[in-house]
Amino acid sequence: MPVHRLLIANRGEIVARVAGTAQRMGIATVAVYSDADRNSVHLAMCDDAVSLGGLAAADSYLRIDKLLEAARSSGADAIHPGYGFLSENAAFASAVTAAGLVFVGPPAAAIEAMGDKARARQRMAAAGIPVVPGYDGDAQDPATFEHEAHRIGYPVMVKAAAGGGGRGMRLVQSAAELHGALRSAAAEATKSFGDGRLILERALLQPRHVEIQVFADTHGNVLHLGERDCSVQRRHQKVVEESPSPAVNDELRVRMGATAVAVAREIGYVGAGTVEFLLDRAGHFYFMEMNTRLQVEHPVTECVTGLDLVEWQLRVARGEALPLRQDEVRLQGHAIEVRLCAESPADDFLPGGGTIVDWSVPTGVRCDHALRAGAGVPAWYDSMVAKLIAHAPTREQCIDQLAAALDRTVLLGVQTNRAFLGRLLRHQNFRAGHDVSTAFIDRHFGAAEARQPQPDAKLWALAAWISVAGAPEAECTPPAWRNWSTGRPLPQPWRLRWQAPAAFADAARDLHGRVYLTPCSAQVEHAAGQLQLQAAPVTAGVHAKAIIDGEHVDYRYAWSGSTLWLHTPQGDHAFDCRRRESARSSEADGAAAMEVRAAINGRVVDVDATLGVTVAKGDRLVVLEAMKMEHEIRAARAGRIADVGIKVGDQVVPGQVLVRYEGETA
Repeated sequence: MPVHRLLIANRGEIVARVAGTAQRMGIATVAVYSDADRNSVHLAMCDDAVSLGGLAAADSYLRIDKLLEAARSSGADAIHPGYGFLSENAAFASAVTAAGLVFVGPPAAAIEAMGDKARARQRMAAAGIPVVPGYDGDAQDPATFEHEAHRIGYPVMVKAAAGGGGRGMRLVQSAAELHGALRSAAAEATKSFGDGRLILERALLQPRHVEIQVFADTHGNVLHLGERDCSVQRRHQKVVEESPSPAVNDELRVRMGATAVAVAREIGYVGAGTVEFLLDRAGHFYFMEMNTRLQVEHPVTECVTGLDLVEWQLRVARGEALPLRQDEVRLQGHAIEVRLCAESPADDFLPGGGTIVDWSVPTGVRCDHALRAGAGVPAWYDSMVAKLIAHAPTREQCIDQLAAALDRTVLLGVQTNRAFLGRLLRHQNFRAGHDVSTAFIDRHFGAAEARQPQPDAKLWALAAWISVAGAPEAECTPPAWRNWSTGRPLPQPWRLRWQAPAAFADAARDLHGRVYLTPCSAQVEHAAGQLQLQAAPVTAGVHAKAIIDGEHVDYRYAWSGSTLWLHTPQGDHAFDCRRRESARSSEADGAAAMEVRAAINGRVVDVDATLGVTVAKGDRLVVLEAMKMEHEIRAARAGRIADVGIKVGDQVVPGQVLVRYEGETA
C-alpha cells in the first residue's frame, strides 16, 4: 500500500525521529499537538500540524476520534503511532485500518495477543516458550492471590495483566505486603490501561532484563537484530540500554534470537517488535512480554547494525519484503543509550516540568530530541525529553565517550537526571559489566545524596560570584558600588537558596562583606573560612572555567527570573536568588518549612495526613498520580498536622499547598 503522507500520532523526540526518516524517503509528515504542546519543537519538524486540544493525554494523544479526524483533515494516508500512548492499542490499530489508512505497526490481532499479559503467558507456555512460574488465572479475589503467592513462593512480582512499562508492578517480599501491593497495583493498572486485572510471577532476584529486536514482513520473513540489555532501571522503567549485552555470548544470542523469532511467528507478527526476557545468572531466560511497537531504545540496535529501523517499518507497511536475511545481519561495535529525563533523582526521581533556559548537546554522540531554549517541558506527559547514544569499537570506549558527552550536555530550566547518568556509567560495577541487574540503582544509588549530591562550598562560592557579577540587568540597581570587572551596578544583597529551605548563602552583603570583587577574582567567605575564586568574565549560555582554591571548575549558567541555574559536569543546581529585605524572607522561609507543596501536576489518589495527628519524619502524607505513575509524598519533618487542603480526586498543580504543620514540631 502506498504511503505518501504520514501522520505521527505522538509528541516530542519520537516525532522528530520518525519525521526525519520519512522526509528522507520522500514522505510528507503531519504532527499533532495538545494545548500543552502548542509551542513544541516537534511541530516545526513536520510539514503540517493539527491541534488535538486538551492538556492531559486522555484529552489529546489518547483520543482515537481526534487522531482519525486529524488524519482526515490533513490528507494523511498512514499513521505511525510512535511509542507509548496508543502504540500498543489494538482498538486504535483496527480503527486506523477501518478508516482506510495504513497503520505503521503490527496487525491488531497481534497487538491484542500480547496486550493481555495473562493470556500471552498462557499462549507462550503452550507453545513451549519458557515463562517465569506464576499465576495468570481469571480469579482476582484476595484469597486466590494469597494462595497462589504461597504456592509460588515469596518474593513475588505483582504485574498488570493488561499493560507493561513498569506500571501496575509491585515487588512483594512477604505475605504481609501482598494486600497493599495488590490494591495499589490494581489502581495504577486501571488508570493506565483501563483494566485492573493482575498476575503473579516468581520474583527472580537480581535478574538481567534482556530483549531481542525482531522484524517481520507480510511475506512470511521473520528475523532478529540481536539483543539489548536494559537491566539498569528505576521504578521498573529503563534508564540505560546497551547492545550487545555483557551477559550474552554468541551461543546464548542464537538461542534467545531463535526463541524471539518463534514468539513473533506464533502470533503472526508484522513490523518491528521486541521480545523481552529475564535472564538469570545461570544463563536461563524466561519470556516476560512482547512490546508490539518500536522501542525507545531502538537507536542502540541501529548503531550496531547500521540499519534505519523506522525506514524498515515504513517499507514493511508499504508491503515490501525485509531487505536482509538472518545470515546477512552484522553486529559491529558497542552502543549505549541513556534517557535524559526531567526529574529529580534526589527526590526518588520525581518528574517535573518547566521552561528550558539553556540547551546544548555536544558533538560526537547521537542525540534524539525535540528541544530548544525557550521550549516548555509539560508535566502532563512522560518525563523523558531526550536520548543520548554513543557507538564505539569497545564497551569501555563507548562508556567513556557517553560519560564525557553527558558532562558537556547542558539542559537548564528543569531538574534532570543528567549528572546522575554520568555517575551511573562511571560506577565500577557497571564499567566491569558484572553485578548488573534490575536492582542496580537501588543497590548502588539507594541514598538521595548518592543520586544527586548537594552543592559543596566551591559551588556555593561560584553561585555567589555569578549572582553578583552575572546578575541580569533587570535585577541591578544604581547605588554607589559597582562590579569592577564590568562597570555595571551591583545588585542589592542576595540570599541564595538551594532546594531545601535550610540551605542558604548570602552574597554581596556590602563592599567589604562577603564578596570582594576585582577584575577577574573574588574572595568568598563561608562557614568553613574563605575561598579564593578566579573566573573569566561571566556570560550566560557560554561554557566557562573558574579556579576555586586552585581547582578548575567548568561551568555554564542561565537565569530564569531570579533563579540561577548553574551547570557543572558534576551536577546542575538551581539557586533561588532573592533580595535580602528586612526579615520578610526569613519569615517566608519559616512559613515554607511548615508547608508541604505539590511538585508536579497530578491527581490526588490517597490522603494519609489527618488533621490534628502528629506524624513522624518519613510518614506517608499524600499520594499523587501523574504520568500514569503513583508518587508518594512523605513527611520531611515531624510535626502535628494543622490543615489538609486536598481530598482524593482533586487535581493539583506545582506549588499548591497540600498539608500544613502546626507551629511547634513534635
